[in-house]
Amino acid sequence: MNLHEYQGKELLSSFGVRIQRGIVADNHKKAVEAAKQLSTETGTQWWVVKAQVHAGGRGKGGGVKLAKSLQEVDTISEAMIGMMLKTPQTPPQGKKVNQVLIAEDVYYPGESETKEYYMSVLLNRTTSKNMVMYSTEGGMNIEAVADKTPHLIFTEEIDPELGLLPFQARKIAFNLGLSGSALKEMIKFVTSLYTAFVKSDASLFEINPVLKTSDNKILAVDSKVVLDNSALFRHKDLAELRDLREENPIEVEANAAGLNYVDLDGNVGCMVNGAGLAMSTMDLIKQSGGEPANFLDVGGTADAKRVEIAFRIILKEPNVKAILVNIFGGIVRCDRVAQGVIDAYKNMGDAIKIPIIVRLQGTNAIEAKELIDASGLDVISATEFQEAADKVHEVIS
Repeated sequence: MNLHEYQGKELLSSFGVRIQRGIVADNHKKAVEAAKQLSTETGTQWWVVKAQVHAGGRGKGGGVKLAKSLQEVDTISEAMIGMMLKTPQTPPQGKKVNQVLIAEDVYYPGESETKEYYMSVLLNRTTSKNMVMYSTEGGMNIEAVADKTPHLIFTEEIDPELGLLPFQARKIAFNLGLSGSALKEMIKFVTSLYTAFVKSDASLFEINPVLKTSDNKILAVDSKVVLDNSALFRHKDLAELRDLREENPIEVEANAAGLNYVDLDGNVGCMVNGAGLAMSTMDLIKQSGGEPANFLDVGGTADAKRVEIAFRIILKEPNVKAILVNIFGGIVRCDRVAQGVIDAYKNMGDAIKIPIIVRLQGTNAIEAKELIDASGLDVISATEFQEAADKVHEVIS
């Protein structure tokens, strides 16, 4: 589950991570009031207006702007709220900005120069250890840094049983070229950041940039926080931060119905039981000349109600030209699935206007095929995997 920048910063702050302070607003009048409040609390006279969407590269799309007066806060936020922000990480049509973060200016003058760093905490699945990835080249695309100057990216692997050890935090600060009070600040920052990562059951923390201010404070100017969905039952307060407006509405509907669904860009809808079989089905559709329109795992039950919900969700995609139902009857009997398909088809009436290919294999597969063939419905039955894919190819060609 993704968090907005302001939510991620609030989470980090609760674990002692120093952050760029800010207040979220959903209209331009509240944005001005937020700027006034920040000025009173922090003394800042400039403010950064940041669009709150689940996408990176906001600055390149006009989603991060500096305001040097309250009038500019008003003008910028009014134009930004409601706009369709387009970045390299948004859909082609962009994402609607529903709220903005009014943040304090932390690039103030002082005795020494400010410096931006990159830092993230994630799981290294190869070694089964957590890892801090960091670089002196903050404020820019980390992929570009990895491509052009890979020697400037450092990693520190952490044994999850031991946690981040003091010498590792010091090593990170030294590798970033810090000394004196800035080094001590970075050690504290890294330690608190790792604690927040572990305690919140996150799968990714990415701070770009981590800023050393001119008075040697270390703070998070941005935050990308991704929480592990499987652990949200332990964090009811964090689960409530989910912003459904930022998610694909079809995926949200499927999730509410208990279906494992991922929206794709193809023309063949897939209804399968089991993630492994779903992946194989998508591969075979691709090899047969089609493009999978979705990943949909209906799980161990495929009764009429569940099948009907799955059909209706798949049919919301206008590009779908055919649906392939590929069920292995292990826990669930194939004849029950076949009857579920038939009942769902009849319940939906004229809503189904595209071919449906049904391949059922396993317990009572023969009886299931006989039910489909005798139903009188426009449903094509198949027995073998390749046969089903070939029939899909025929109807979409």
